[in-house]
Amino acid sequence: MVSPSKGQKQTLDLNCLTIKELEKHAAVMMDKQTRDYYNEGADSGSTLLENIEAYAKYRIRPRVLRDISQIDTSASIFGFRNSLPLGVAPTAMQCLAHQDGEIATARACKEMRVIMGLSSFATSTLEAVAEASGDIPNVLQLYLFEERDHSRKLIARAKKAGYKAVFLTVDTPMLGRRNLEIRNQFKLPRHLKIANFDEDINSDASATVMDGTGSSSEPQGQKKSEAASSTRRQSSVGYHDGEKRHPPSGPITFHTHAANPTLSWERDIAWLKKEAAPMEVWVKGIATAEDALLAVHHSVDGIVVSNHGGRQLNGALATLDALPEVAAAVGGKIPVHVDGGVRHGTDIFKALALGADFVWIGRPVLWGLAYKGQQGVELCLKLLADEFRLCMGLAGTIKVEDINKDYLVKVDKSGFISRL
Repeated sequence: MVSPSKGQKQTLDLNCLTIKELEKHAAVMMDKQTRDYYNEGADSGSTLLENIEAYAKYRIRPRVLRDISQIDTSASIFGFRNSLPLGVAPTAMQCLAHQDGEIATARACKEMRVIMGLSSFATSTLEAVAEASGDIPNVLQLYLFEERDHSRKLIARAKKAGYKAVFLTVDTPMLGRRNLEIRNQFKLPRHLKIANFDEDINSDASATVMDGTGSSSEPQGQKKSEAASSTRRQSSVGYHDGEKRHPPSGPITFHTHAANPTLSWERDIAWLKKEAAPMEVWVKGIATAEDALLAVHHSVDGIVVSNHGGRQLNGALATLDALPEVAAAVGGKIPVHVDGGVRHGTDIFKALALGADFVWIGRPVLWGLAYKGQQGVELCLKLLADEFRLCMGLAGTIKVEDINKDYLVKVDKSGFISRL
């Protein structure tokens, strides 16, 4: 295994030996609004749960009497040798979990030699995250806004900061229904901001919250005058009046601007590839063979099989269940990655065996961040790395490239197993 920090001995946290325990610690550290926002899925949350449970449908077929004395868990991505075939997925507004937010995550990734994705709706600027990442590659998760100039500026900044790719989120033409978010009237506290759209500290965007209205949870000394508050521009969603489409207006917020029902393969992929070059363009949110073939046809550089952490279409396929047909359709022409539901190192092994080239994790990183900031994120990554290395060895593999479907069987509802 490539050491995450050469010469530095990693110590155990005896209070937290699993991702499940990390989740419990984080639940105590987060306030209810943050905990509900991070952990909720759409509607009943069945897809969120199935993302996790899908891994339990597979068992590992271990091989023995193989020399496993030198195990290499590393994997190549964007010309970088990642310490394991796992990256930190882009998740929004990490300063809700810890005051250091995305910067702490970036520093942890640098320490552990793990690639990091950054959300467009981060609470730290993409430039600051790139600086904190050092030589670790970054990718930018992108919502392609209807008014393209907003996205064009963000893409240009990412190129200048050295980001390797943009991951276009394609599963949000409409926003999924998240009932706890609605009930809690979720708002970003005013002392935080959606940093990548805060072009002017005196602008409305510096006080932007999720729904474009002011938040009551702001520290003393940061309240604006009533006059300033009354003149703050409101954000509104886009709509079609029956004759033409009217794009979202006002300061950029997630609820008003992230969803884009006008996105299409024919128009937007070509534009984005031209605009983003030399960065790679990936599509994040593919779940079917048909869309995988379209992705190849439109010359994207890679696919992330994703259902937005179960936060969009409830009742959709679990990502692990969608993975095999996507991988088969692509046939190795472009890389296929997967996210959603990974809670143990054996999950990484199973995803690779089912055709993934790489795996991304989201919520466990947020739990680590809430638990102990940078140290907590490092702990999360170390737990998964140790479990994955142990799984590789006990399954009889020494290289990531050796992991394939021969190492798995599937268990049906009756408990019978079948080879893949």
